[in-house]
Amino acid sequence: MTDTEAKVHFRVIRFIHEAGLRLQMTSVPLATASVIYHKFFRENSLQQYDPYLIATTALYVAGKAEEQHIKLRDIVNVCYRALHRSKPPLEMGEAFWSLRDTVANCELFVLRMLQFKISYQHPHKYLLHYLKFLKDWFEPYKWETTPIARTAWTFLKDSYHGNLCLRHKPQHIAVGLIYMALQCHGIEVPLQSNVAVPWWKVLTDDITDDIIKDIIEVVIWTYDLETMATT
Repeated sequence: MTDTEAKVHFRVIRFIHEAGLRLQMTSVPLATASVIYHKFFRENSLQQYDPYLIATTALYVAGKAEEQHIKLRDIVNVCYRALHRSKPPLEMGEAFWSLRDTVANCELFVLRMLQFKISYQHPHKYLLHYLKFLKDWFEPYKWETTPIARTAWTFLKDSYHGNLCLRHKPQHIAVGLIYMALQCHGIEVPLQSNVAVPWWKVLTDDITDDIIKDIIEVVIWTYDLETMATT
């Protein structure tokens, strides 16, 4: 993937999140929409397909997959407004019905391209479980005054702007993001100096230093990409 393509994908994922929030979609359906988009363009090029059409369709498919079904009419209207901020809202006319039919037809096409595999395990549940586990290791005051959990959740949300979700297992992503959050705040997990197994191995025993390093590097690259995409 070239830097130019990466910047386009970053902008389109930001569009997915903006439109999804306007549609009151929760974090997991938004994550599923992002994965659908990334998986589609892992096999196809930007020269072949309109990324914003695929993104709009991904929102519609994700809503169904995660049982947060949103009317196609609302998705078309919200996505149109997110793309055309200076234009008036769509009226119930030829343009609206043309867009609606295009997204409806694209839904089946995207599903076929993904071989109807749109059920994914996300890091969210692992992150929640691991944070609750680690909380018991810290002194209450230390945990409450350091926003480790909030930082890790922010990293997770932002990570979908890149392709981290396609590169590593959800359990590993959760651990890697917690590790990164701890580093950012200069905090170490208590009682680690005299243990044979580090805390991250306790959480998932098949993770390695190299995996954690790669996860952190991908997230940092994604933030660098944000700077490039907005300049």
